[in-house]
Amino acid sequence: MRWTDLLILLPAAWYQLAAFLFAALFHYLCALGHLSPTSRYIFLLAGGCLLAGTAMGGYAMLLLILAVSSVLILLSVSPTYVHTWVFSLQMCWQTLCHLGLGGLVLEPQDTRPAVTLSAIMLLTQKVTSLALDIHEGTVLPEPGQGLLQRALPLSSYLLSFPALLGGPLCSFSKFQAQVMSLGAVPCPLRAVGWRYLGVLVLQVLRAWLEGWLPRTQGWASLGHMWAQALLFRLAYYSQWVLDEALLEAAGFGAAVEQGDLSVHDLWTLETTHRLAVFSRTWNKSTSLWLRRLVFQRCPAQPLLATFAFSAWWHGLRPGQIFGFLCWAIMVEADYRIHSFLSSWATSCVTKLLYRGTTWVFTQLIIAYIQMAVETENFSMLCLLWASYNSILPLAYGLALLLMLLTQKPKLN
Repeated sequence: MRWTDLLILLPAAWYQLAAFLFAALFHYLCALGHLSPTSRYIFLLAGGCLLAGTAMGGYAMLLLILAVSSVLILLSVSPTYVHTWVFSLQMCWQTLCHLGLGGLVLEPQDTRPAVTLSAIMLLTQKVTSLALDIHEGTVLPEPGQGLLQRALPLSSYLLSFPALLGGPLCSFSKFQAQVMSLGAVPCPLRAVGWRYLGVLVLQVLRAWLEGWLPRTQGWASLGHMWAQALLFRLAYYSQWVLDEALLEAAGFGAAVEQGDLSVHDLWTLETTHRLAVFSRTWNKSTSLWLRRLVFQRCPAQPLLATFAFSAWWHGLRPGQIFGFLCWAIMVEADYRIHSFLSSWATSCVTKLLYRGTTWVFTQLIIAYIQMAVETENFSMLCLLWASYNSILPLAYGLALLLMLLTQKPKLN
């Protein structure tokens, strides 16, 4: 494996590794009682600004301007309208950044635009989640506090360096509780070490698969596509484990417990025969955020609206639009197909055949969706669409259409 490829598939990895020492120092100072709650907020905020400047260069201003504007809205707009204002600002600014930075022609080794876009997307998650908490009354302003006293925890939450470039979404209330309780337990260096060892194992596996990938050229295109998609998944798994290791080193263990990847989640992702289960487990905190932000608030076609918004949030490239809309159709078909097949599979042999076949179908459909989402231009998407890889998604779509046509109308 060429280790420089990590700069492309894991653009934030090196900065996460460099921030580990600062995270351990922060936890050590909290454990010794050298940092008051206010000092902890300042440390996290200053570390986030320093990390942003180092990882993003001049592009960090795009993130800082958005964070400052969001804090001002959170402090000045009434709870009734705060979510609308915040959502509009975040998505408009993020879309402009996607269009502007996505069109830049830079050296492949220049990861600053990718890191900046990733941080802005994470900031959108935090701000919209906090705005919903304020709108629903679960987060209330503390009486007797001045403007700066109220702005500091909010700014620290949005730009905290352990979660600036990655990590699961943590609510503002839990963030405050964790900051207050930091240092109560020693730094879990052993657990962090096991996470870094897990990253090494994943990278060795990815190196082996990358060396083996050219041999699949003689296979059917489905096998080659599946191997390429597995390379992408291993890269995401490595990044999530790195993110959670940094959070744990800084003392935010509660956030890690609700993280995006555990051994159980990894087993579920690679062994499930249900596309819907994979969708809920993949990037778990983002799935829960999308469910709360879109799915539960959409009066009509919530599944399609959720995946359409996810395409918008990811950047609206042609591959992302096609991939996420295809994902929504496949999940809807998955619900209906499994409902039919599970009632048909009664004996042990038919159950084994049913689970094995649907597992293969799930793996191939997920690989197809991932390859579509990762395509950089429209011509590559057309090549994917015109290949034999489209047969299975088309079959699922046709099965969904037939089931909808033959579905009996519901009686009032």
